[in-house]
Amino acid sequence: MWSQVYNPLGSAVFSTIAAAVPVLTLLVLIATGKVKAHIAALIALAVSLAIAIFVFTMPAGLAFRAAILGAVTGFFPIGWIIVNVIFLYRLTLEKGWFGLVQQSIGGITADRRLQLLLIAFSFGAFFEGASGFGTPVAVTGAILMGLGFSPLAAAGLSLIANTAPVAYGALGTPIQGLASVTGLDPYVLGAMVGRQLPIFSLIVPFWLIWAFAGFRGMIAIWPAILVCGVSFAVPQFLISNFINPWIVDIGAALTSMACLTLFLRFWQPATIWESPALRSKDDSRASAPPALEVMKGTKSEIIWSWTPWIILSVIVAIWGTDAFKKIANAFYAPSFPVEGLHNLIQKVPPVVAKPLSEGAVFVFSFLSYTGTGILLAAIISAVVMKFSPARIVKAYGETLWVTRYSLITISAMLAIGTLTRYSGIDATLGLAFAGTGFFYPFFGTLLGWLGVALTGSDTASNVLFGGLQKITAEQLGLSPVLMSAANSSGGVMGKMIDAQSIVVASTATNWFGHEGTILRFVFWHSIALACLVGLYVMLQAYVWPFTEMVLH
Repeated sequence: MWSQVYNPLGSAVFSTIAAAVPVLTLLVLIATGKVKAHIAALIALAVSLAIAIFVFTMPAGLAFRAAILGAVTGFFPIGWIIVNVIFLYRLTLEKGWFGLVQQSIGGITADRRLQLLLIAFSFGAFFEGASGFGTPVAVTGAILMGLGFSPLAAAGLSLIANTAPVAYGALGTPIQGLASVTGLDPYVLGAMVGRQLPIFSLIVPFWLIWAFAGFRGMIAIWPAILVCGVSFAVPQFLISNFINPWIVDIGAALTSMACLTLFLRFWQPATIWESPALRSKDDSRASAPPALEVMKGTKSEIIWSWTPWIILSVIVAIWGTDAFKKIANAFYAPSFPVEGLHNLIQKVPPVVAKPLSEGAVFVFSFLSYTGTGILLAAIISAVVMKFSPARIVKAYGETLWVTRYSLITISAMLAIGTLTRYSGIDATLGLAFAGTGFFYPFFGTLLGWLGVALTGSDTASNVLFGGLQKITAEQLGLSPVLMSAANSSGGVMGKMIDAQSIVVASTATNWFGHEGTILRFVFWHSIALACLVGLYVMLQAYVWPFTEMVLH
C-alpha cells in the first residue's frame, strides 16, 4: 500500500509548481501550434510519469499501470464515441444527404448566427444531455463544417456552446458522481446547480454570437438569442429543482429548439448574415473548405436526409437511460481489476476525511457504451442510405485511419488525467486552491474549472475534488452543498479548453494539426466565463439576497 504525498518538496509553493508542470507542458506545447497534438500529449505523459515517480514518490510500477489504465479508458468510451460519430458523418457526406440537411436548416433560417443557436447551442445541448463525453462537440462541429463554417468557427464555437448543459450531461452523470463522493443528496446537489447555471444559460448564447459575429452582429438578433436562452434556462431551473437532475438537459434542449424554431417562423433579422467565417484575426480562411453547394431536394428527400440524425438521437437517448444500461451491463460487462494497482494506493487527509483506498477496475461495458449505440445508429443509417456491406466495412476502415492521431491523443490525455489522480498530483493543486480563505467560493469554483481542464470530464472533476470541496466548506463555515455544486458549475467552463475536447473538435472539423489555434481562441473565453461563475458563487456565499438561494 502506497499513501499519496501532497507536499513532497516540503514547501506548498514548490510542490504546487511541480504538480502544475504536466498540465502546463501539455497546454504550452499545444498552444504553440508547432507540435502535433499527439506528440504533445505523449511528451506531456512522459513528463507526468517523471513528476509522479521522482517528485511525488509514486512507485514506478503503480505509475505505469495507472497510465495504461488511463490510455485504455481514453479509447473506451471516449475514442469509441469519436470514431463512430465521424463514421456516421462521413457516410451522410458521401451519400449527399448532408447537403439536403443544409437545405432544410437554410429553410428555417439562412442567417449563420441563428444556425449557430439552433445547432451549436440547442441541438448540442440535447446530445450533451443524452450522452455527453465529447458527443455534442463531435456532432455539432461536423454539422457546422458541413454547412460551410470555417474550421475555427465550427470547432471553437461548438466548444463555447457546449458549456451550460455540461453539469447535467449524460443523463445527470456528473451530479451522480458528485453525490457519490460527498454523500450529499443528488437531488439537492442538482437543485443547487440549477440555481447557479441558468443565469449562464442566458449569457452563453449571447457570448457565442458575440464571439462569432461581433457586438453589432449579436445585437442585431438579440430577440432570437433571448428566446433561445430563456427557453433553455427556465426549464433548466424548473426541472432541476422540481423534477430530477437526470433529464434536465434533454428537457431544456428540446424546449429551446422548439421555441426558437417557432419564433423564427414569425421573426427574421433585418439583415441576413451569410458569411460562415469567424470574424477573428486567428481565422485562416484559406484553410476553410468551400461551403457545400445547396442541393435542391423535394420535401420527402429532405425528411429522409434527417433520418440518420433522428436515428442517432433516438438510439443515444435510449442508450443513456439507467434501464437500458442495467439490462446491457447484466448481459455483458466484465470487470478487470488492474493487478498491481487496484486498492494499492491510499488517499489521506486533508483530501479525504479518513484514509481511503483507490480502486482500479476497468469495466468493459461494451454494450452500454454510448459509442456502441452510435455505431448501431450508423449501421442502420448506412442500410437506409443503401450502402453495400463491403462499402460500409471499407468506410469504417477509412474512418479509423482518418482518426488515428486523434485516438492516440485522446488515449494519452486520459493517461495523464488518470496518472495525476492516482499519484495525488491533482490533489496538491486542489489543496492550493483550498488555502484561499475568504475567497474560497471564487477559487473553489475555479478548482472545478481546473479539474475539467485536467480530466476532460465534469464527472471526473466532481469525483476528484468533490470530497475536498465539502471538507473545506465545512472548515470555513460555508455550505457544503454550495461549494460541491460550485465545483460542477465552475467545471462546465473548463470543458472548452480540455485537450480531449479540443482534439475531438479538430477531428470533427477535419482540421488536424491546428489544435493550438483552437486552444488560443477558446482559452480566454473559458477563463472569463469561469471567473464570472466564481463571482456569482461568491455572491451566493456572502451577499443577500443571493444567500437565500443556497440549499443546505
